[in-house]
Amino acid sequence: MKKILFIGAGSMAEALIQGWIKQKVFSPQEIYVTNRSDKERLHFLQETYGIHCMFDQAIFRQADLIILAMKPKDAIAAMRELKPKITAQSAILSILAGIGIGTITELLGSRPVARVMPNTSATIGMSASGIAFNNEVSTAQRILFLQLLEAVGSVIEVEEDQLHAVTALSGSGPAYIYYLMEAFERVGTEVGLSKDTVRLLMTQTLAGTAEMLKQSVDEPDVLRKKVTSPGGTTEAGIQALEQYQFNEAIEACIKEAEARSRSLANG
Repeated sequence: MKKILFIGAGSMAEALIQGWIKQKVFSPQEIYVTNRSDKERLHFLQETYGIHCMFDQAIFRQADLIILAMKPKDAIAAMRELKPKITAQSAILSILAGIGIGTITELLGSRPVARVMPNTSATIGMSASGIAFNNEVSTAQRILFLQLLEAVGSVIEVEEDQLHAVTALSGSGPAYIYYLMEAFERVGTEVGLSKDTVRLLMTQTLAGTAEMLKQSVDEPDVLRKKVTSPGGTTEAGIQALEQYQFNEAIEACIKEAEARSRSLANG
């Protein structure tokens, strides 16, 4: 692929741009980005990454891959505007939450479409992505799409309907972890540590815990029990989490996000 065009210039588009340039998947000269109205945002991306943000309309017809990255609320109108500008040969990679392949092909015509839900950790090559394909995607295109996502993290092929769950878990997941870190930093400073100390301790704790889960054959509950001594500090903390219905809060979080993804799909 020599020319890829992003329709939309938000944080997820930037994460992929930064990740692909860093991993040398694409050069900045091969990447084109446009959005509806935020010219300051486009200027920032151009200055930061050296990509094209001001270009001839011919690029729409020359693009080998078009990436749908606009806000879901703008997606329908944007695709209607896009359809007459592109050729039937252009493949589509959509990172839109909730907007189905059926809707995309209805608006843009029959063509190869992949829907992916990455996350912003693509910036550092550590995204967790789920991807689904329509029947127009060839074997070679499927391999290419997977390679694009593997370049910025890990990717798992799923059925399209499962992307709602992927969105709720890993797509939105970084925000949940950052929210947790906010709480750690807040309470850590309340009990006498500096914010920098709390961040150092907890980022390493999160990284180590994630690596333990990757390397261990034990289930999470087994690993948790190995840390939890009867009558000890960890048990006291776990009891507080149970008292404040931690499990119920996590369940509500994921189910609400998954339901929101489905509602976006239904318009």
